[in-house]
Amino acid sequence: MADVRTLIFVAVLGLVGCYVWWRLVRTTQLQGRARIAVTLAVILPVLPILALNFISGSGPPRANGWFAWPVFVGWALFGFTFLAVVLSDLGRILVWLVRRARRSPAMDPSRRQALARITGGVVGTAVVGHVGFGMIQALGDAEVVDVPVTLDRLPRALDGFTIVQLTDVHVGGTIGRTFVSELVARTNALAPDLIALTGDFVDGSVDELREAVAPLAELRAPHGVFFVTGNHEYHAGAEPWVAHFETLGIRVLRNARASITRDGASFELAGIEDHAARRYGRPADLARALAGRDPARAVVLLAHQPRQVHEAAKHGVDLQLSGHTHGGQVWPWHYLVAAQQGGLLAGRYTVANTQLYVSRGPSYWGPPVRVVAPPEITRVNLRAGTPRATEVHSRGAVRDRRRCVERYRAGDRAAPAAAGWDVLGSLAATRGSSIRAIATWSRMSARRATARR
Repeated sequence: MADVRTLIFVAVLGLVGCYVWWRLVRTTQLQGRARIAVTLAVILPVLPILALNFISGSGPPRANGWFAWPVFVGWALFGFTFLAVVLSDLGRILVWLVRRARRSPAMDPSRRQALARITGGVVGTAVVGHVGFGMIQALGDAEVVDVPVTLDRLPRALDGFTIVQLTDVHVGGTIGRTFVSELVARTNALAPDLIALTGDFVDGSVDELREAVAPLAELRAPHGVFFVTGNHEYHAGAEPWVAHFETLGIRVLRNARASITRDGASFELAGIEDHAARRYGRPADLARALAGRDPARAVVLLAHQPRQVHEAAKHGVDLQLSGHTHGGQVWPWHYLVAAQQGGLLAGRYTVANTQLYVSRGPSYWGPPVRVVAPPEITRVNLRAGTPRATEVHSRGAVRDRRRCVERYRAGDRAAPAAAGWDVLGSLAATRGSSIRAIATWSRMSARRATARR
């Protein structure tokens, strides 16, 4: 069966290669050294991919070691060249339709050839620039992105609690032990209260990647290191990986939760299986994870895919942390990724009363290329919001003070309008009322000044 898949893959790759060669060499009528150079530029990126398939019977995603570099870089160059040629051909078809509708005369052959060569040059330049810039961005240091999140149900004692989120590291291919070790060192240097690993950490079996992931055992946080599965853990064998992560001191939340306590105050940290796990007989079950919880406590949910937030919103989750998308990783693929996740690509969102943060992650999948989606290490800073009971009390106080203001305006100098600063403070306690409070205080002060005169 593997041999059949390999033959199909090679046949498709060959047809695509012939199409690209035809458009960049044949139709441009290149001659001599230029013809040889462009032909080699089309063929060379494909050779490592073909060699990998004939040697191991696997496609690019399972390439490991030094050979992964030419495989994945070649994959990026060839893939973007194909895409650029297709887009240029769509443009040619559009121009042909317009000329046909206008009944324009046929284009001169020499002009057609010149345009074909110019198009080929633009395609080549754009692809090399796109991949080159993307590699610089992907292989650079991930930015630490601070994400303050206010939770109404978070106790004051937990205000400022920090969670560093790492996601979609994809160990394997061009990502090995050195990268993991450096990532662990940077994470520990941030001194988080808790570390959340939101899936897709591996692209290979435990036997293949045991040494590469070993530095994860060095992650340190006072309240622990927690992990939830992603779709790639299931592709690689979720059960062996879950067992192995436990040996590294990482607690795996599989439709479960843990109480996080500091100074006598707590919130709930829940974790569910990946959205794709249902195909493997272990579906995500948020109801099970939250069964029996104290509804007065805030809930932070770890879920690999952003689209799981809709279920989280139904269960009153305060905050969901997700990954999976890589922020699209490479333009223009982010349009497809966003569509697949219902528009939840990267950054902050709110669904009903549930806040969602989607991290781009510090790494990449497949080709070491990122365009318009820089890598990140996410540091979430939990802030305690105003409890609803306090808000109701504040609003009642504001109504009382406003009655005093109204009486003062009506000429009742006996009203306790002298407590204007109390009015100001109460009005400011209501969201969006600060400007109105200042305006009211200014008018009251002006009237008192006039009365004194």
